[in-house]
Amino acid sequence: MPQVEPFTINVSDEVLKDLRERLDRTRFPDEIPDTGWEYGTSLAYMKELVEYWRTRYDWRKHQAELNSFAHFKTNIDGLDIHFIHEPGRGPNPKPLLLSHGWPGSVYEFMQIIPMLTDPVAHGADPNQSFTVIAPSLPGYGFSGHPRTRGFNIQAIAETFDKLMTGVLGYKRYCAQGGDWGSAVTSRLGEVHGGHLYGIHVNLVFVGGHTRSKSDLTQEEKVFLADLDHFRREETGYQGIQGTKPQTLAYGLSDSPAGLAAWITEKFRTWTDCGGDLERRVSKDQLLSNIMIYWVGQSINSSTRLYYEARHHPWRPDPNKRIETPMAAAIFPGEILKPPRHWAEQAFNIQRWTVMPRGGHFAAMEEPALLAEDIRAFFSGLK
Repeated sequence: MPQVEPFTINVSDEVLKDLRERLDRTRFPDEIPDTGWEYGTSLAYMKELVEYWRTRYDWRKHQAELNSFAHFKTNIDGLDIHFIHEPGRGPNPKPLLLSHGWPGSVYEFMQIIPMLTDPVAHGADPNQSFTVIAPSLPGYGFSGHPRTRGFNIQAIAETFDKLMTGVLGYKRYCAQGGDWGSAVTSRLGEVHGGHLYGIHVNLVFVGGHTRSKSDLTQEEKVFLADLDHFRREETGYQGIQGTKPQTLAYGLSDSPAGLAAWITEKFRTWTDCGGDLERRVSKDQLLSNIMIYWVGQSINSSTRLYYEARHHPWRPDPNKRIETPMAAAIFPGEILKPPRHWAEQAFNIQRWTVMPRGGHFAAMEEPALLAEDIRAFFSGLK
């Protein structure tokens, strides 16, 4: 069995000094006047964010907050895997695997982990406690960087199942995820259902449809219009990350301002913020997530997942339903919200919750709503 070693996040003073010097030397681009965020990340906001990063942001404070959880590392098939393993405070806590996506990190789970491990402290039933296992995806955060081709969603799912059953010894566990974490969670349900109580996602991956336009319901027409808009206006990042991530990586690995601009635009676009990002995500939250990419030098290895997913894809098969019990939390600001009856072709849906607010980064935006839905679903599964 692979060894499990305690791990503490400890970024060196040299790395932080180098970061400050790079921020001091930021060379900003020009911008067409009065375009705001239309062409990409706003110049005015980036100048404000970089100035805050240089002069007010305190990584040591947020590093200490992250280290308040129990962190570990292990090695699975030659790859170092970092994970938080926080014990539940209840009579019989279920193990719960939380999987993040891009451009997120385990930092997304800072608020929700205590809600899940210690429900009593948050006004919930002690019998709905979880022991939370939150890994950094391979190539992300504090995990190792895959060095072989083809390390895709399928490979990550296998790695995480080995972590849960082989390394940590859980016979059965719960799984939850958003973004790429939703794909990983769905894949676990497809191939490792015997190890799972169920799966819970806040982004639903569905296959294509074969119906003619004249047969579509209004709900289907709205979804397909949203999908068409997303493909036309919001998939530039997918194009470069899915085809030439190495080219992009030189700029983002060298310039912290460039890295921040690339990630910040996604947070503004994908949160339920109405155009005001800090109504949902503070500068400190945003920068702490960005810092994990910077100090781990993981922007290249993280974006490679898009290449692998494009060239070695996985999607649920609408003709072969995943029978593992599934729940979906549908947040209004999510990138895409497929009709339930489409999702039912691929998944054994037991719970479908339409949320009143929140977006793509649900664990960060609306941790209480997400935690309540996770508790309600898994407490009903034996």
